[in-house]
Amino acid sequence: MSGDILLRQLEYLVALDREQHFGRAAAACHVSQPALSAALRKLEHQLGVTIVNRGQRFGGLTDEGTQVLGWAHRILAERDALLLDLDRLHRGLTATVRIGAIPTAVPTLPWLTTALTDRHPLARVRIEVLSSAEIVRRLAEFELDAGLTYLPEEPDHHRQLPLYRERYLLLTPIDGVMADRDSLTWADLAGVPMCALSTTMQNRRILDATLAEAGVRADVVVEADTVESLYAHAGTRRWSSVVAHPWAHSYGVPAGMRLIPITPNPHTPAVGVITGNQTPWSLAAAALHDAVLAADIGARLDQVVP
Repeated sequence: MSGDILLRQLEYLVALDREQHFGRAAAACHVSQPALSAALRKLEHQLGVTIVNRGQRFGGLTDEGTQVLGWAHRILAERDALLLDLDRLHRGLTATVRIGAIPTAVPTLPWLTTALTDRHPLARVRIEVLSSAEIVRRLAEFELDAGLTYLPEEPDHHRQLPLYRERYLLLTPIDGVMADRDSLTWADLAGVPMCALSTTMQNRRILDATLAEAGVRADVVVEADTVESLYAHAGTRRWSSVVAHPWAHSYGVPAGMRLIPITPNPHTPAVGVITGNQTPWSLAAAALHDAVLAADIGARLDQVVP
């Protein structure tokens, strides 16, 4: 079996699984639908298994097909890593580094991207805002090089680079009831009208749990699904908001508002970079990891935020 033909067949299989439709998969691979179908039938014949459930339309993958798909992702990722490594020897890192980030970590992304591109000027970066579960899934399928997310307390199968633990401040109007305070406890937030992130986000769940431990409950008037929306509502000076210290650095303090530290700081999961644990390590992932480690981003964040 020609190596070039096998790789093309595996690319067709990955596209079919992604698109869930023969016609769309063929279009994505810039071939005709009959050519894609014939290549996949040939792959089934060569491997001696049925990969695709066929009927009037695409019926999903068989159990054997799912197994082949996993190897396809791995083989294609290893091919790409090999080509990037060879290219790096000639021109330096020129890859597009694919990073998935949870919404609450987005404000820290410029620290990562500048650290990477300072070391590798020819590198490019593509960022996607995703849930932590989606980041893990796409790392496993080699669709991302790295993720920026809350790290599990127990080590898992990913390489992990902790960056910081969130510290919290109250963003509140300068003419509000808390304006004359130099610091607050969590119990002080009882009855304070707030805007907060939605309960589907881990940051909000941390906030709710911490307030519950203090015996109070957040009076959330407005729920938002992005940090940007949170700040936009806080800027109206009608509500207060509990913000993490990286947000305060990135977005500053809106006019007519001030920041007040909240103590004690709860034990929160570290936020950091995760990458796959495959060997050899993805060149793009390794480059990002080394650049971020050298930049000491967590220490720098602690220095610049009140």
